[in-house]
Amino acid sequence: MVNVYDKANELASLIKQSEEYKAYDKVKDEVYEDEQNKRMIKDYKKLQFEAQAAYLTGQEPAPELMEKIQKMGEVLQFNPKITEFFSAEYKFNTLVSDIYKIIGDACDVGANMFDED
Repeated sequence: MVNVYDKANELASLIKQSEEYKAYDKVKDEVYEDEQNKRMIKDYKKLQFEAQAAYLTGQEPAPELMEKIQKMGEVLQFNPKITEFFSAEYKFNTLVSDIYKIIGDACDVGANMFDED
């Protein structure tokens, strides 16, 4: 009999051994060594979260918020290490999303949610 939790722990270990995770973890440590970089990334992500929260509640984010996000994004892209961080984070998040989709598809989670009866 297969213990699902054992397999989940095995998967977690494999994820930590993946190139995507290793690259993300390495660049995250490097970029977070600089307190200013760390603060800017966290501030930027907080603003993005605020915008996403507005969308999820069916509202448009305030134009001022969107302008702040755009301006901060422009500043961040001039920092090569931060750009590398966001690229590595994106690749790692894609890996995790793909795994979640595979599990969801295998278990029929969310499938046919929008189908009409």
